Amino acid sequence: MIDEIIDIAIREDIGEGDHTAMACIPPTATGTAALLVKEDGVLAGVELAKRIIKKYDRSLVFHALILDGAKVKKGDIAFTIAGNSRAILSIERLVLNFMQRMSGIATQTNQIVTLLEGTKAQVLDTRKTTPGIRAIEKWAVAIGGGVNHRFGLYDMILIKDNHIDYAGGIAEAIRSTQAYLKTHQKRLKIEIEVRDEKELQEVLDIGGVDRIMLDNFTPEAIKKVLPLIPSQYETEASGGITIENIRSYAETGVDFISSGALTHSVKAMDLSLKAKFN
Repeated sequence: MIDEIIDIAIREDIGEGDHTAMACIPPTATGTAALLVKEDGVLAGVELAKRIIKKYDRSLVFHALILDGAKVKKGDIAFTIAGNSRAILSIERLVLNFMQRMSGIATQTNQIVTLLEGTKAQVLDTRKTTPGIRAIEKWAVAIGGGVNHRFGLYDMILIKDNHIDYAGGIAEAIRSTQAYLKTHQKRLKIEIEVRDEKELQEVLDIGGVDRIMLDNFTPEAIKKVLPLIPSQYETEASGGITIENIRSYAETGVDFISSGALTHSVKAMDLSLKAKFN
């Protein structure tokens, strides 16, 4: 999937060719460029940049100086590229676009992971990603120290409020799901969302799930209901969680905290690719 994303991005940006580079630069010209970090944060996308560069022009020489997941500061050089000058210019923006977004996601994820230190809670991403580049954004979450939730609709069962309402209730949704998995011989984890203590009790009475999502519960409400949930069930807090209050959710003892903000509202890290002269 990563290679498919790269192929689409190259076609989108370069198309039939970089006419500016071809107009200005002799075809045999060579040069070196450096990836300059312009603000503090967590670097992500170095391995992706290497894949992009090698896919576009295998003759380019890539030299990583800082690896994915490293904390960087303004003025650091992440890597250098050497080779055909036209190729370096053509691939510049594509590399920056991905790395700036990935580093922004990794930086924000790492800030949240740091806030959760000392608790057992792990921060999860969601499906609130940019269409077409989910693999890239979830990769960045993992680089930042977060945990990837389900990748899509196909690798886990997540019964949410609308599923429950359409199915006719919690019992109907769980039983239908179990029957579906048995019929189709699929082994997928089942998570179910509950909106209040009454729905939670319905789930506990029926059983047959792996994880219970406590949706829009306050930290106080979570503390109240967690003792009711047997240890066989994983627990997840979701909804209304911000960087300001996430620590209070973690201190409840919940296993996971999911946050769409890891990917859907992130400030890109400021990076640039500059020609390098000795």
